[in-house]
Amino acid sequence: MSLQPNNAENPKNPFFSCLPFLLFVCIVCICIFVPAYMAARKHAEQHTHIVIIYTSQDEEYSEPIFKEFEKKTGIQVKAVFDSEAVKTVGLANRLLAESSHPQCDVFWNNEELRTRFLASKNVFRETNGWVLLGCRSRRLIVNTNKLSLDKAPRNFSEATNEMWRGKFAMAYPFSGTTPTHFLALRQAWGDAGWQAWCRALAANKPFMVDGNSVVARMVGSGEAWFGFTDSDDTAEEQADGKPVAPMPMGPETLVIHNTAGVVRGAPHPAEAQELFEYLQTEEVQQRLVKAKALETTSPDGPKEQPGLKVDWDKLLKDLDKGTEEMKGIFLR
Repeated sequence: MSLQPNNAENPKNPFFSCLPFLLFVCIVCICIFVPAYMAARKHAEQHTHIVIIYTSQDEEYSEPIFKEFEKKTGIQVKAVFDSEAVKTVGLANRLLAESSHPQCDVFWNNEELRTRFLASKNVFRETNGWVLLGCRSRRLIVNTNKLSLDKAPRNFSEATNEMWRGKFAMAYPFSGTTPTHFLALRQAWGDAGWQAWCRALAANKPFMVDGNSVVARMVGSGEAWFGFTDSDDTAEEQADGKPVAPMPMGPETLVIHNTAGVVRGAPHPAEAQELFEYLQTEEVQQRLVKAKALETTSPDGPKEQPGLKVDWDKLLKDLDKGTEEMKGIFLR
């Protein structure tokens, strides 16, 4: 008896019959829709107004300003912030690395030295490249539960007194406003006197931390009796109800300007100009004063005693030497 295939038990699967056709349809769809999607995306990107900003201004202060700018102009702000440990220096190095192929439009810096350094390297556009904005100051912050103001040191030079050994805090002088202040003191005192002060300071065993806000928090908690910090960090501790007070400005105080600059070859020049102008407005500067990020909107500085007078060109020429000297003293 011959055996015949049982069609009821071995039916043909219709899916496999259609598979070549389905694959053909998928390939056609990919060839048609993917290029169309990419073209539409590119068109949308080209017609979306954006501006890219690198900023060392604290995010809690700057983010609301960017949101208001977006609301007013329709320009989307893409912000790159720094970290407390590498304040300003990291962004400055990034801008230098990108100078041959700029990725950033505007640099908003909450201190002055690195902006002037970048300007000396032609990072900003040639005409109307950067400006000074409002300012704050470098001051001594004191925990008033630990130390009455009449007993506290009034000047930074007094921190080397043996009575303060192990009782004060400072940020490592390699990023942010601390190195700028130290280099300004070097210029005022001369290299030999300044190095002697730095060595005595290090020998007095300060709490060495990553950033001025950490200094302020340590003083606020009472872990340190006093510290070297910026006026905005002191104000933040006061707003949190901590028992702290800033010492008055004196001859060793450094006035710290905010700065803003437009990068040479900015990828979004029109939008960069709008944001650059907006940051200079009285509205923005007053907003920062109200938030205690600045002490005054005036580039001339606070009405109190102006503090250190800095020859910025000379300081920039001595920047590498001064920085290496600080590393030799404070990185031991």
